[in-house]
Amino acid sequence: MAKAMSTLLMILFFFLVFHSAAAQNAAPGGEKFHIGVILDTETLVGKTALTSIALAMEDFYAAHPSYRTRLELHVRNASGDDVRAASAALDLLENYNVQAIIGPQKSSQAVFVSELGSRSHVPVISFSATSPSLSHSSLPYFVRATLNDSAQVNSIASLMKFYGWREAVPIYEDTDYGRGIIPYLVDALQGINAHVSYRSVISRTATADQIISELYKLMTMQTRVFVVHMNLNLASVLFTKANEVGMMTKGYAWIITDGFSNLIGSMSPSVLEAVDGALGVQFYVPESVKLDKFSIRWNKRFEIDHPNDPPSKLNLFALWGYDVVWAVATAAEKIGVADNASIQNPNVQKDSTSLERLKPFANGKKFLNTILQNKFRGLSGNFDLSDGHLQASTFRIINVARKQWQQIGVWTARNGVSLQLNPITWPGGSTEIPKGWEVPVRGTKLQVGVRNSGYPEFMTVSQDPLTGAIKATGLSIDVFEEAVKRLPYALPYEYVVFDTLRDTSIRNYDDFVYQNYDAAIGDITIRYNRSFYVDFTLPYTESGVAMVVPVKAVENKSTWIIAKPLSKGLWFGSIALFIGTGFVVWVLEFISGNEDVGEDKVKGFLSRIVLLVWLFFLLVLTSSYTASLASMLTVQQLQPTVTDVHELIKSKEYVGYRRGSYIKGLLEEIGFDSSKIKPYDTPEDFHNALSSGSKNGGIAALVHEVPYIKLFLAEHCKEHTMVGPIYKTAGFGFAFPKGSPLLGDISKAILNISGGDTIIQIEKKWSADRNDCQNMGPIDEPGSLTFESFRGLFIITGVVSGCSLYIGLCIFLCKRRHRSNSMNGDNDHHQGGDGPGGQDQGQNRPNEAEVMQQNETEGDIRQVDDQGGRRQEIEYQHGVGRRDIEHGNEIRAVQLQLGNMSGQPNWAMTLGSGSSSADAAANRSILKHRGSAGSSNHHRAKTMIY
Repeated sequence: MAKAMSTLLMILFFFLVFHSAAAQNAAPGGEKFHIGVILDTETLVGKTALTSIALAMEDFYAAHPSYRTRLELHVRNASGDDVRAASAALDLLENYNVQAIIGPQKSSQAVFVSELGSRSHVPVISFSATSPSLSHSSLPYFVRATLNDSAQVNSIASLMKFYGWREAVPIYEDTDYGRGIIPYLVDALQGINAHVSYRSVISRTATADQIISELYKLMTMQTRVFVVHMNLNLASVLFTKANEVGMMTKGYAWIITDGFSNLIGSMSPSVLEAVDGALGVQFYVPESVKLDKFSIRWNKRFEIDHPNDPPSKLNLFALWGYDVVWAVATAAEKIGVADNASIQNPNVQKDSTSLERLKPFANGKKFLNTILQNKFRGLSGNFDLSDGHLQASTFRIINVARKQWQQIGVWTARNGVSLQLNPITWPGGSTEIPKGWEVPVRGTKLQVGVRNSGYPEFMTVSQDPLTGAIKATGLSIDVFEEAVKRLPYALPYEYVVFDTLRDTSIRNYDDFVYQNYDAAIGDITIRYNRSFYVDFTLPYTESGVAMVVPVKAVENKSTWIIAKPLSKGLWFGSIALFIGTGFVVWVLEFISGNEDVGEDKVKGFLSRIVLLVWLFFLLVLTSSYTASLASMLTVQQLQPTVTDVHELIKSKEYVGYRRGSYIKGLLEEIGFDSSKIKPYDTPEDFHNALSSGSKNGGIAALVHEVPYIKLFLAEHCKEHTMVGPIYKTAGFGFAFPKGSPLLGDISKAILNISGGDTIIQIEKKWSADRNDCQNMGPIDEPGSLTFESFRGLFIITGVVSGCSLYIGLCIFLCKRRHRSNSMNGDNDHHQGGDGPGGQDQGQNRPNEAEVMQQNETEGDIRQVDDQGGRRQEIEYQHGVGRRDIEHGNEIRAVQLQLGNMSGQPNWAMTLGSGSSSADAAANRSILKHRGSAGSSNHHRAKTMIY
């Protein structure tokens, strides 16, 4: 009774406050605009919102004293009850003709109230109903002046992705508010390859013992990441109990949604202590001087309004309530009160219900559109309701630590999570990021499924007859156990045998993989169809499916096998190089004076260099040719009987596979008739069937996976060989249940093992170094040597030949130019000399005999008489030069002597004709010195006298 009286007095108090505020701000001639307010006035959200609404009324009309309209607020308390909220809405619509309703507070209340608003054309504006089930499209007169809960799920998913958490457990209240976010949260987590492993639903009326029981259930699970979405009172109890049972300790991660984190400043110290270490998301409110000043005023006003309540801080719902009043008051002034009337429904009878007697607001649609189009900068930031709900693109990431909270980062739709440098405190005061899962303290060991393999090298399972303990050995076991050792945490596990310790080949690997194990290990092929039911680790072996076929001796009967060692390109290139080299040598010898290069030996230095490089190239080419030809004549003698799987289909041969393997389905997909496919169990069975052949009750080929084939050929490599692969697979891996948190860590450990020496040592341990056979892999016919293999030698030979030719031509041209300049200088000296000798020369030219001199090259000089004149003919090795001497009476002596000894100077002297010594003195005497570097066998001296 006392509580009811207190509630009645509180409602009366707020009514007087709003009435007096409106009266104080009413200007002469101001008209009332009736607005209903439905809140749970006994809750923290209701109390803080009412204080903000009162301050908004005062501030708005103080800022706009000349406005013609004044809002008159009619406050109703729903007391957290949906029916009372609906009853209050009917009362306000029917008896007070309100033109808008601010509220209600809860999503479940807003559903029915919004239906009433749509019928009466009255906007219903709620700043705290966040359930995604409420939408402006389905309820046209419902306006959400707050965030849709679905807006924050992407920020939560990004936070989980940032820390590498693969699964989470949402803990939510069993209401429309709690349930509404779950589908959106699940979708957001799936978008980052994470998932919800379990959903914990807490009733609003749950007792402390029931909450503790649910928490103990969560402790037995692997997941250690929890997302809490519930109202303040229920969440406070949850965290208090979680702290008591030890779930707020190291290794746990808690994320609170904005419905709880927005009120974190108003929590009691005991609740804050229980929440210590949790992360949260909040709507981002930009800081401003106006907000700081308002916060001070609000704190004072709240203490006045609620003197018996503990101090509370301004929260986001109170800010939205303040901005809603400004939006409604502005819209009311724009549409005015001239047409502020309701339309009476003419079809309503006197005995009808309240719903049927509701009178639609004439300007309801106009009033609604005015509210939606009103955009301004409010205390909460940009206030925009154009889409029927508040727009948001930024969230604040907070961390609760030491009974207070701090911002540690922000989330935006464009950039995702951006954390600041503030240190994060996790539950238990830890600074180490939780890995998101653990082996349950009260759970059992990890159940690891094993089975016997057809190849003991991969896995062999046995059971101790006394203790019943399962023991497994093999390559797969060693890889798994080594991976577990490399995990950053302890992982207790035990082996569980699949089916029976006897022959398990009657059941295939699909049955083994689909068992409800925590992990299934062994020689399990990673396949697409299996990935629908389990997740695979990274492979730890090579992949592929190939054929094992017998080998046969083949005689090479090719007539032109001698041409096969070299490719066509190499043949043409070699021939072109030979011709080019010969041409270069001929040119170098010719310009160096060796006219008999075709008959005599090579003497030039550059020519010898070219030939030396060419001989080296020829040596390498012939050696390679010999080796390739020998390989073709020997290796090619052993060839597989079948090289293409499709040949087997066409010839309808029998093929074999390992019983229980997926290979049978693969063969049928390729095109084999099921009657032509035979199953076998052991490697010896494979060998016997291949040796018998398809026509003798055996098989023509065994289709198997590459890792198995290597083990098989290690024992039977002389009779069989591998052809293929004919089909690509992902290799062998370990299978885990969908969404297992172990998957990522085990895959990283396998990657670490495969990238080092460990996997090599494990393979050597189980293969026992039996891979010395030369027939392990597929037999490929030796290929021809290509031009690319000898490209370097071609380049070297070509460069040397080209450079030598260039140098030789340069030397030849330089000598020729020097010789030409020397001859021109001699002529100038004979014809233009000073003194008597020069003058007499012109006069005595008819009687003068010239002696022609040969330069460095060898030649013969002769004089002949032609048509009464005297002619001197000079023959050179590189051509024939002639010069006629038409003048001169007599040639007394012509002597050309070329030295017979290397380095011996040679002299050529010409004496002009004359009858006396005076004439002889008047004639020119020319003395020339010549060096001879040639062989004496090619030089001759002759004296001719005519």
